[in-house]
Amino acid sequence: MLRTLSPRKRRILMTVDAMGGVWRYALDLGRELVKGGDSIVFAGLGPEPSRQQAEEARSFATLVWLNLPLDWMTHDASDLDALPRELRAPMRDHAIDLVHLNAPTQAVGLDAPCPVIAVSHSCVTTWFHAVREQALDSGWTWQEERNRRGFDRADAVVAPSRSHAELLEICYGPIARLQVVANAARPVPEAETRQPLVFAAARWWDEGKNVVAVDQAASLTKWPIFTAGSIHGPNGERATISHAVPLGALPYDEVRSLMAGAGIFVSPSLYEPFGLAALEAAMSATPLVLSDIATYRELWDGAAMFFDPRDPHDLADCINRLSSNAGHRRELGRAALRRSRGFTLARQAAAMREVYEKAALAMAER
Repeated sequence: MLRTLSPRKRRILMTVDAMGGVWRYALDLGRELVKGGDSIVFAGLGPEPSRQQAEEARSFATLVWLNLPLDWMTHDASDLDALPRELRAPMRDHAIDLVHLNAPTQAVGLDAPCPVIAVSHSCVTTWFHAVREQALDSGWTWQEERNRRGFDRADAVVAPSRSHAELLEICYGPIARLQVVANAARPVPEAETRQPLVFAAARWWDEGKNVVAVDQAASLTKWPIFTAGSIHGPNGERATISHAVPLGALPYDEVRSLMAGAGIFVSPSLYEPFGLAALEAAMSATPLVLSDIATYRELWDGAAMFFDPRDPHDLADCINRLSSNAGHRRELGRAALRRSRGFTLARQAAAMREVYEKAALAMAER
């Protein structure tokens, strides 16, 4: 029997992973939904969270961890087949009436008596298109097929930017019920003083984050470049940093503090479906120097400096010009701050509630 949704209160099962941006997205959105009266059960996949991560999640939600891999951490599609079965218990035990999946592949085979929402934060197919400018390697073609099945199964599909939605349809063809809901972040106070340094934060083991460009640029800049984030990936990937100052993986609040106190924030990414770190830096009025990719142009055109992400000299030139002009830095930082005010958690939660409600109504009418 179909359970209908209350417009005021939902019991939401939301998948998470502890590897990167999805964790922050899920916790910030989940906390905002709970403020509005919803309840959240997080179902985790992949490597387990740190104690600090788990404590944060459990401070306002239920957290269960499933002994299953993330789709991009396996080369065998059959490794994902157990997920629908593993989700049955938390769906039943918590009387779930909406499922929010943070990867479309997770919708495949899911038999749920309630709406299923799939959010595409990234995928291997679009990553290959943007980073390597080629189709998937033969060992990954099952990912494209499984994502396609997930899009077709979901009652609504969400992308975090118009650019990513367009890239999804370039790679997969038309996707029914595809909608755009921008990401958001919680603001932090501006720092009283800024340091003459450049700050960048990412999972640097990911080739798409383009640590090569920022590291080579660091040998050419007047200000030092500090990089926060792991250089070791879960599948043996490793990044090398020779000229920038590697800080390693840091607690989230420390990263936000460093962003707020930096003279310049840089993101050299070749692939960003949204780019949460850029938003977080903008919320502290830190001037942005961003790779000239479609997503960043969509979100930050007129509020950032842009450079060719495949040209470290262009990046270094942008940094050197900006580091030598305090007035331009202040102007650019204020422009970024103004733009960032359009990406609030309240607005994101309201938009997601609208997606949830439309999916519920459509399901009830079928």
